[in-house]
Amino acid sequence: MDKALQTELEAAAFRRLVSHLQARKDVQNIDLMILAGFCRNCLADWYAEAAGEKGISIPKDEAREFIYGEPFAAWKKKYQPDATPEQHAAFEAAQKKGHG
Repeated sequence: MDKALQTELEAAAFRRLVSHLQARKDVQNIDLMILAGFCRNCLADWYAEAAGEKGISIPKDEAREFIYGEPFAAWKKKYQPDATPEQHAAFEAAQKKGHG
């Protein structure tokens, strides 16, 4: 497979992941962090970092809006309840295991 086709396929997979996360508002960032070691904010950071490697500056808020499909503050207010004590405990345990 040539590099251009590989990049095209990776970009399609990335767009699908972003679309999937935008549709699954019920999946909380803390749960993603516990289970996978990354969340929507991480993905936004990676997006901005990739742009930076190409000499393009994307502010954090703009990168998050791209990933969330709306301004992060609005998404958080509508869809992100406070984490439960159990989620905090699971997050701390995952951190000790080296996730996140």
